[in-house]
Amino acid sequence: MKQLLILLTALITVSSTSAQKIDYKNNVISVDGKDLAKVVRIKQNFGLTSNFEVYSLSGKKLITAEIATDFVMPNNDNSFFYYRFTFLTADQAAVFQVNKLGAEKSFVKLIGAANIFANDDIDPALLKDFIARKSLDPPVAPDYTRVTRTYIAPIILNEDQTISQDKQMIGRFKDVTSDPNIDSYQISLPNGVMVARISFAGKNNAQNFDVYTPKDNNHRNVPLHTKDHVIVASTPADRNQIALGRILDWLVSNGYL
Repeated sequence: MKQLLILLTALITVSSTSAQKIDYKNNVISVDGKDLAKVVRIKQNFGLTSNFEVYSLSGKKLITAEIATDFVMPNNDNSFFYYRFTFLTADQAAVFQVNKLGAEKSFVKLIGAANIFANDDIDPALLKDFIARKSLDPPVAPDYTRVTRTYIAPIILNEDQTISQDKQMIGRFKDVTSDPNIDSYQISLPNGVMVARISFAGKNNAQNFDVYTPKDNNHRNVPLHTKDHVIVASTPADRNQIALGRILDWLVSNGYL
């Protein structure tokens, strides 16, 4: 027991001596009473969010930190932002987490505890260690941005499995059928991001179709408004071109394609 108490006392002593006191006054970060760098907050979105810049005490810009919205947030966690840091004098970039609540305070704490400054600049070796310890590698969020075009123009399926509207390529279709009774396709944007997985029975006379849209993680069954019964529909683009055309009309009108 005595040895355990001695060990705990030693650990507390080491922890206390190694703890850093980070202060932030007049936009200047100081650690243990030593000024390190100056922070400039740049308000975005009418002040709802902010980007940051870090300058040396002599006025040289060292770091830019901008909110990165192109990453997937884990498990719908909205308590923080991803920020893309660019370390200008060290020619390095990395992604870090900054709390949404008190973002400036969170940013200052991260920079103050980073231990990357030396001689009024960023030390490359210290920065390498900081990036290895604290940086993140989150998955990139799919870009579901649709192609700009005239939406009233007809949708065309082409022989090369591209989809066009108003003479512009707006997507691709791929036959992924595995069941002889159910036709299945994947629909993607020109950038390769899948916007829908569809399946239907009845070939070109399909009365409805099942669709999964990853953009909103939605799976539903959608009725199709069919007209005349199609007896033969042999077309260069696809054997189910008429049904596909109706489904693509739905995807376009509902903002997926």
